[in-house]
Amino acid sequence: MRGLRGSRGKKAISARLLCAASVIVLATGTAQAQNSGDQNGVNPGAPAPYQQQNGPTVGDQSEGGEIVVTGYRASLDAALNLKRESNSAVDAIVAEDIAKFPDQNLAESLQRIPGIAIERDAGEGRAITVRGLGAQFTRVRVNGMETIATSTDGASANRDRAFDFNIFASELFSSIVVHKTAEAAIDEGSLGAVVDLNTGNPLAYGSGVTVTASAQARYNDLNNNVGPRLAGLLGWVNSDETFGVSASVAYSKYKTAELGNNSVRWAQADFRSVDGVDCTANPGDAGCAEVSNAFHPRIPRYGLVSHDRERLGATASLQWEPTDRTSVSIDGLFSDFKENRDEHWGEVLLRSNEDGIDLSNYTIDSDNNIISADLNNVYVRTERYHRESETKFYQISGKLKQAFSDVFSATVRGGFSRSDADIPVETSLMFDNRDATGYSYDYTNMKTPVLTFGSEITDPGAFQFAEFRDRPSSVTNKFRTAALDLKWDVTDDFTLTGGPFYRRFDFDTVGYRRDSKYCSAFTCAPGQYGAPVTDALSDIFHLGNAGQPSGNTNAWVEPNLQAGTAFLDLYNRPAVLKEGDQRSVSEKDSGGWFQADFETYVFGLRLTGNAGVRYAHTAQTSQGFVSGSYVSVSRGYDDWLPAMNLNLHPTKNVIIRGAIAKVMTRPSLGALTPGGSVDEFNFRISSGNPFIDPYRATNYDAAVEWYFAPGALASVALFKKDIVSFPLGSTREGTYASSGLPTSILTPGTPVYDAIVNGAKPNREFEFKTTINGPGASLKGMEIALNLPFSVFSDSLRSFGVLGNLTLVDSKVDYTVNKQVYTRPLLGLSKRSANGTIYYDDGKFSIRISGAYRSGYLTSTSNNKNIFDGYGSSFNLDAAIRYELTDQIELSLDGTNLTDDYRYRFVDDFARRNYEYNHFGRVIMAGVRFKL
Repeated sequence: MRGLRGSRGKKAISARLLCAASVIVLATGTAQAQNSGDQNGVNPGAPAPYQQQNGPTVGDQSEGGEIVVTGYRASLDAALNLKRESNSAVDAIVAEDIAKFPDQNLAESLQRIPGIAIERDAGEGRAITVRGLGAQFTRVRVNGMETIATSTDGASANRDRAFDFNIFASELFSSIVVHKTAEAAIDEGSLGAVVDLNTGNPLAYGSGVTVTASAQARYNDLNNNVGPRLAGLLGWVNSDETFGVSASVAYSKYKTAELGNNSVRWAQADFRSVDGVDCTANPGDAGCAEVSNAFHPRIPRYGLVSHDRERLGATASLQWEPTDRTSVSIDGLFSDFKENRDEHWGEVLLRSNEDGIDLSNYTIDSDNNIISADLNNVYVRTERYHRESETKFYQISGKLKQAFSDVFSATVRGGFSRSDADIPVETSLMFDNRDATGYSYDYTNMKTPVLTFGSEITDPGAFQFAEFRDRPSSVTNKFRTAALDLKWDVTDDFTLTGGPFYRRFDFDTVGYRRDSKYCSAFTCAPGQYGAPVTDALSDIFHLGNAGQPSGNTNAWVEPNLQAGTAFLDLYNRPAVLKEGDQRSVSEKDSGGWFQADFETYVFGLRLTGNAGVRYAHTAQTSQGFVSGSYVSVSRGYDDWLPAMNLNLHPTKNVIIRGAIAKVMTRPSLGALTPGGSVDEFNFRISSGNPFIDPYRATNYDAAVEWYFAPGALASVALFKKDIVSFPLGSTREGTYASSGLPTSILTPGTPVYDAIVNGAKPNREFEFKTTINGPGASLKGMEIALNLPFSVFSDSLRSFGVLGNLTLVDSKVDYTVNKQVYTRPLLGLSKRSANGTIYYDDGKFSIRISGAYRSGYLTSTSNNKNIFDGYGSSFNLDAAIRYELTDQIELSLDGTNLTDDYRYRFVDDFARRNYEYNHFGRVIMAGVRFKL
């Protein structure tokens, strides 16, 4: 370590920072060839960052005359170096590779790695899928400590084990390492991958003061919003390089517009009349039967969803090495992610009201969809929605490493994290015109329908203030961990590591309701279903560029949020606990692991690898309401998880890798709790199951990596996962009485309350959703990756290069939907994903163009007799330009989603009916970066 410090002190700052990036990444430990037992310590045997060996180079010159590659290409080389030296299959992004990609958060940085695709929320990356397995199957560690970060999406807060990357700015992190094969030394809980996020290592910056700052202006062309994006880092290391501190902060504030249409799914139902025929009086009429059997949109609508987001993040690190054998580090991380979400919808509420609507001039397509129709006596609704959410994340972790001799050391690690996702306000206000005429829809173009309202749509006097909702809620995740890692270097080529661990995870969620129809909460005049709408209570909304065709209705009257909530005195009304939304899980994981890392020669060929076993005991306690009583259910189970990684080096530049491991993922948190909740507007009952088994699988991996030139790689990886236990969602239909739930939990004024308690439709069918232990599943696939600097072809092309990767995945799962079995891929799995980058980097000027493609995928088994929901394929094009004005100042221009890609969501895997079709606009960021 002293030698590293001495040499680092003599180099140029840029070279020092590159070295720091490699050291930081190698500190994740489980990817180390020579120090695999120390998950988070600095590896004394870490290879130096890549230095160009052939031909002229671009970069800084050290005192000894050595030319070192810097900038974007250097960060690529450092990541390749890590991958090459690892004992297991890993991929990485380091230093400038993160900070200089045009990424808004970590998820968008991660999509550059082979095998990783992302899920977007409001046009911004939120969660990741690794080799076809969704976010629930990926474990995330921050500075070596497993954690969960929760944010909100279009429906609610994340109640899964998935990690929401959108709460963090990419500027806060120095490296990301993705472990794709398991090791005994790596925390259990992943079928897909373990992702290590590292915030920095103060001693890596070298003695003295280090300062970096950046400022960008962010512009979205869909709403013409300009917002700031700021980041800075300050570090100090003493002259002996034995003590260092650093702190960083990142802040951004911006608005994103989401414009498009939404059907809120499709359904079958009986209409009052079809082409003038009374269907109740003529049940045998062919037209009535044809329409009843066909699918129609439940709530066809166009609208705007506006996302006003503010993200603040900060890190602080302290590192002290009083002797060559002692190292102490403390790391802290804070993030505050706020969002105001506002929705504006003009819609027709066909759902549950078809028996009062007259339909005519209809067309049914080959997929049995009523793709166009005229409707009278319709239930027109305009809706104003407002949600305020905030996620605060805290983490503090510490590590003490002590070497007792040259061959034996111990590392003690511990930490605590907490994620609070609060929604203090979630308000919906509705204006209704329940006997409107002159409405028509046309879904001939399924993605961009024509929705036409009558002339009353902009007349406040035609509407009544009919319904309101407010649903405050919160989700809290707490995580604490402690571990002791022991390491014994038996020989130079054989190391034993292992130790015990303990983790405790607590999940709590609670929700309240202020939902009602107006006339259930206030006195209404005879014949009214709401309060008369006045100009003071309303606004006229004008729809922007939502991709709508000509002839569409683009303006409507809507509730004024401030006036409407004041008129109701909404926030002073009592919030009633929603019993089904009060749930919790407490989980304690304990056990230990043992691993041997080795290097030897077989028939003259170098062989490296590791083998070991991990034991984990899981003790879970789940709480929730069952039939009005709050109950607690406890259970426990054990897992033995052996793992082996082998790496054969037939030549200096070729590595053949193989791995096999037993792995497991614990069940989804929201699915583990007992009891059920009622969707009182969609006639749906969801219940948990505290006895779900974990997902368990055996993973097989093989890869060939060819490092055919400096900074170059061509690789092929094959993987297979035999999943022996796989919990599945289950749906059935039945009456409310068959649920066993009391009517006391229903909210007066809701459609379910009126149907069941008031007896309007006591035998109406409900959809019941739960999770059960299902059969196994299979998954197999292939990754192909290429890093190609053009210096391979000619020295004159040394500043050019390309990166690219392609992932092909296939899987089979048997799902039971509506009492039929369907074989489909895993939910969330895209069969094809790819991304690529073309770059130019001469050390002073650089430009990169990056594209990411993901094929369509299924997300749920759906309902309303549709078979599966899902998303269509997506393609995002980004670009980044950098120019170093001086050694300290750099100018930047970034663009994301340059093609303004539309997102298509569908219901029914056969008919691909429109669920939603929307876009988010292009984002341009211009800025300056300063470093000292």
